[in-house]
Amino acid sequence: MPVLIRVLSFMRPYKLRVAYAWACVLGSWLFVLATPQIVGWAIDAGLNVQVANLNGKVTHVALGNAHTLTVAATAIVIAAILRGVFAYGQTYLAEWVSQRAAYDIRNAIFDRLERLSHAYHDKAQTGQLMSRATQDVEAMRLFISFGALRMAYILILLIAILVIMMMQNWQLALVAWAVMPLVAWRSIAMTSQLSPIWMRVQDGLGRLGTVMQENFSGVRVVKAFSREQHESKRFAREAEALFSDSYSTARISAVNSPIMTGLSMLATVATLWFGGWQITQGRLEIGELTSFMLYLTILQLPVRAIGWIVMMYSRATPAAHRIYEILDAESAVREKHDAHELTNVSGAVRFDGVSFHYNAVSPVLEDVTFEARPNEVVALLGPTGSGKTTVVSLIPRFYDVTAGSISIDGRDIRDATLASLRRNIGIVQQDVFLFSATIRDNIAYGAVDATQEEIEQAARAARIHDFIASLPDGYDTWVGERGVTLSGGEKQRIAIARTLLMDPRILILDDSTSSVDTETEYLIRQALAELMKGRTTFVIAQRLRTVKNADQILVLHSGRIAERGRHHELLRRNGFYRQIYDLELRDQEEALQRHQQREGARAPSPAAGS
Repeated sequence: MPVLIRVLSFMRPYKLRVAYAWACVLGSWLFVLATPQIVGWAIDAGLNVQVANLNGKVTHVALGNAHTLTVAATAIVIAAILRGVFAYGQTYLAEWVSQRAAYDIRNAIFDRLERLSHAYHDKAQTGQLMSRATQDVEAMRLFISFGALRMAYILILLIAILVIMMMQNWQLALVAWAVMPLVAWRSIAMTSQLSPIWMRVQDGLGRLGTVMQENFSGVRVVKAFSREQHESKRFAREAEALFSDSYSTARISAVNSPIMTGLSMLATVATLWFGGWQITQGRLEIGELTSFMLYLTILQLPVRAIGWIVMMYSRATPAAHRIYEILDAESAVREKHDAHELTNVSGAVRFDGVSFHYNAVSPVLEDVTFEARPNEVVALLGPTGSGKTTVVSLIPRFYDVTAGSISIDGRDIRDATLASLRRNIGIVQQDVFLFSATIRDNIAYGAVDATQEEIEQAARAARIHDFIASLPDGYDTWVGERGVTLSGGEKQRIAIARTLLMDPRILILDDSTSSVDTETEYLIRQALAELMKGRTTFVIAQRLRTVKNADQILVLHSGRIAERGRHHELLRRNGFYRQIYDLELRDQEEALQRHQQREGARAPSPAAGS
């Protein structure tokens, strides 16, 4: 219940409409309660039925009153119309408030996910997050609309009917209520059964969404390895588990619903029997019994609705827990309340005794210290798992250091606002992500106010303008999901143009171009050279050309800086860098020398030219 009360706080901004809904609830139940009284009065006063018990024989005498019956019929019609008006207002306002609350919950979830650090998203499953933002929010919407606002109507109606029945005939009321403890017991039992099953249903929806998301995103891999049948079976297993749990909830509800209906009918039979006996004894009028039976019939609505509300409560509780797991999640990277804007950045970056680990068992970086001066190129080199990517991920605060500090121009990056810090850092990754939008929108993603001229200028610098101009729709060409309609080299150059348009002072590059052809690599290198001008650049080095031209090479091994210096200095030391060079870079250098020799042989000599 506490977590559901927290969800109801999303109704607070709409308290005026909630008040109107409550007014409609009160108006509706007033006319619902008035109808049996009018009917009872019409029978007793309009028909004026007299009951006599002579020598054990019951005699009925009816003396009709047309005027009274006409008044009663008119009153019933008016009550029905007004009841309908208030019921419409109650339903409309409840739906409006629940839809707005669901809108706010979805926005809160999305906003929270956008602001959580990489550490959270490293562990989260996309399918689970999508399920919580859709299925779980819908469960909460139904709870707010039916379980919260309309539950108030049902509870008020239930209490009011019970009070009226007690005031009319307390003996008859006790007979009618005899089954109430059984109804309450079945409701509690159903709640206990349904809550854990609904939790499994919600989790199952998340797992199913994860399988679908992975297969839709990786459909080319699935087809390349002919794993369609395997993935179909994997999806079927999750769907079967979801079906089983969903069927269990339906079965439990199906079993309990007729039980509650049967208990309600049992109360009706007992009431008719005892009420009829009281009439024969002259203790009760026929109109009073009719009115009492109408109240008992109306009572069936809230009594039966209890089971339905219990089911919604059982579904809403786990959904609320899953939603608040996101809303209560704390980001590992937090912005100080007095953080300042990072302005006039020259690009001096310093790591001072930096250590980082995802958990205490597996340190990633240990005591890393270095300084990158403005306009320098710093190459990060090392085997897989040495910490290269982690180093560059710490600069824009995708993660926060465990120990030590990182400063830009002498200012600790933790004292700067995240937005201003990241505005000054441009990142071009090997795995380029493009949105399902136009090429123009993708280039201007980090600078939405850029003019067409500025966009084209960035595209020219990235050596991609001519390609874009050759497309039928030019910059208005729609890019498929994740840029699937473009080649790897085209996507990478669009990403370079996107970064150029931001004009950051600090640049982070993944230098891998091994998956593209020679011409595309040449174009990308030209674009990167343009991008790196006048900026402090960190490169995860994969190619010899980058390493040789770097102002500083940091050789990482097991999370520590094993060596540092320039290319020729490190070769002379004959250390760890030399091992990497011999294993990975020497072949590149020999291939480059052979290429240069071929190009030199093709060039005409001065004599031949004369």
